[in-house]
Amino acid sequence: MSHLRTEVHGGVGEIVLDRPRALNALDQSMIDEMTAVLERWGDDDAIDTVLVTSSSDRAFCAGGDIRAVRESVLDGDAAAVEAYFESEYRLDQLIAEYPKPYVAVIDGAAMGGGLGISVHGEVRIVSEKALIAMPETAIGFFPDVGSTYFLPRLPQGIGMWLALTGTRIGGADAVAIGLATHFVPSSAIPGVVEAIRHGAPLREALEDHRGPVTTELPLRKIAEYFDDVSVAGIIGGLRGAVGDDWADEMLDLLTTGSPTSLCVTARLIEEGAESSLAECLDRELAAAVRITAHPDFAEGVRAVLVDKDRSPAFCPATVEDVAPEDVAAIVP
Repeated sequence: MSHLRTEVHGGVGEIVLDRPRALNALDQSMIDEMTAVLERWGDDDAIDTVLVTSSSDRAFCAGGDIRAVRESVLDGDAAAVEAYFESEYRLDQLIAEYPKPYVAVIDGAAMGGGLGISVHGEVRIVSEKALIAMPETAIGFFPDVGSTYFLPRLPQGIGMWLALTGTRIGGADAVAIGLATHFVPSSAIPGVVEAIRHGAPLREALEDHRGPVTTELPLRKIAEYFDDVSVAGIIGGLRGAVGDDWADEMLDLLTTGSPTSLCVTARLIEEGAESSLAECLDRELAAAVRITAHPDFAEGVRAVLVDKDRSPAFCPATVEDVAPEDVAAIVP
């Protein structure tokens, strides 16, 4: 059964993500089908704009189908793991290089792989219902789908903060830091989407939603504590912030992540700051194959997505115990 619906309205091709029970998590069939549709529409002179929406009122796309990846890992099928990530990253690259306007409408959760099929596009519409995060370190993985390219290009410290802590931010926050392009109240989204469907120029359809947004993100603190490529250094700085409740909260979030994943993530973001998107995706693919073979991945997915006890037994248990050579084995 297909989990995508496609519709063409004049010169607008619409892809509707339609796997609501799984919050539109991208399984292999969705990735393959979306890639085929975009490739076909990219060469179709009758299609001027691509619009990506969701049938779910809860999520745009909650990420990749990590449970299926874990099953492949437990079955010892490394080829299936590599094939999944290779196809997902190829889709992300296709979107980043798409020859026509690509519009993603995020009126719910967008995490992990959901950012891969939105942030790389030209127009990213968010509402107050948008919930955006890269929570991969909690499952023994790392923020991927090209995030090691776009996260280090956000304002000072923000990319590292989002990547390491998995903090969830709202739609206005996403616009303020550059992950999204337009904030549209959820009540106004149907009208904007309908205008785009009927061929209204994007500038006209979004004319009333170009104003500045406000954010309550503690940008100064993020820059102070997370403008570093050393996880140990970041943790040390936060521990030294005696009496700072925000710093304590960040330390708590960091303890939920796999120490190995935290160190691998920091390394990938450091490398990504000086790399092209294609180079980042190539590096992520190699790292994805290696880190999913690490015991923390199967354990993290078990704790968060399978048994949902939120009590993973990561090994090593602390960042201080992560050996540099173990990080280098995943990100040479």
